[in-house]
Amino acid sequence: MVIRFVIPGEPKGKGRPRLGRSGHAYTPHDTAVYENLVKVCFKDDNPSFEPIAPDVGITVRITAYYGIPKSTSKKKRLAMLLDHLQPLKKPDCDNIVKIVCDALNGIAYHDDAQIYELYFIKKYSETPRVEMSIGWETEEDGE
Repeated sequence: MVIRFVIPGEPKGKGRPRLGRSGHAYTPHDTAVYENLVKVCFKDDNPSFEPIAPDVGITVRITAYYGIPKSTSKKKRLAMLLDHLQPLKKPDCDNIVKIVCDALNGIAYHDDAQIYELYFIKKYSETPRVEMSIGWETEEDGE
């Protein structure tokens, strides 16, 4: 089986935990907001979905579409849209994967440790977003 969903807006990366004055670690506000957006987008597209069983391995595909700056020339814009130029900028792919996969713990799957195969691509688009698909085999698939 495969489920897909889209997270609108510029791709965001997971921020490093911060230490408060009392010495306790906390998640940065921007990270918490984006993780909540991921959860809402997943639940909106898959309202009655139950997390994938913990003994099932999953494949994840993530494509991060970065917006094209308004000041970009027409020639460069076209090159970006045709994938002749890739977004070699932050956030890093590992931080995007981390924020999206962590947000789905307990919602799409029990733990992101179940991910045994991962594909990630950065692209440019007129519509910035992150597209994600989660695949796994069921008994009906003929394991």
